[in-house]
Amino acid sequence: MPPRTPRSDRHDARSARSERDATATRSGRARTGALPAATDLTRAVGANLRDIRSQRGLSLERLAQASGVSRAMLGQIELGQSTPTINVLWKIARALDLPFSALIATPLAGQTQVLPATRGKVLKSADGTFSSRALFPFDERRTVEFYELRLAPRAVERAEPHAAGTVENLVVTNGSLEMAIGREVHRLASGDAIQFDADSAHEYRNPGNTECVMYLVMTYGAK
Repeated sequence: MPPRTPRSDRHDARSARSERDATATRSGRARTGALPAATDLTRAVGANLRDIRSQRGLSLERLAQASGVSRAMLGQIELGQSTPTINVLWKIARALDLPFSALIATPLAGQTQVLPATRGKVLKSADGTFSSRALFPFDERRTVEFYELRLAPRAVERAEPHAAGTVENLVVTNGSLEMAIGREVHRLASGDAIQFDADSAHEYRNPGNTECVMYLVMTYGAK
């Protein structure tokens, strides 16, 4: 008779399977031939997370407690077996007190760098209706990040508060957007821009019947 698996390990395994199944379902819906880019992103996130955790002497258990992401899921991310959703990655970045870019970046050499659309680092929400593509190269000194955001018709993406001092500057280039910041709701059409403090909860809402495309510049406060 095989030995019984400890309850905590069984719980971690179930959590990992649940998160992995959600990722697989999302990937099945959203994949459009950009598998190499997705693979590159998965490897980059895994390597960066593993290196950062090792440098800080953090165990998977301690990081799981700090981030709210299961220990099993963190282990799969580090091994390159799972690509985290946007919300999962934000939880990890906040727990480590790091900018989002520190987890998705791949170090590159040289001053001029081209970022082909086919090799873009695209992260998606759990339901696949929201995506974020990084439009910047790696820079350890970076306090500003640049993203392309896409939100499906009638979809809503809820964002948890970012680190204190974080500011978002966003412009809509296609469709329409309702930007909810705390109790305020701002309605933007194509060409409209908004800047706001992102260290409070906020929502991106697409009230229209067409995809909303936005470009976002995120600035982190000085530490």
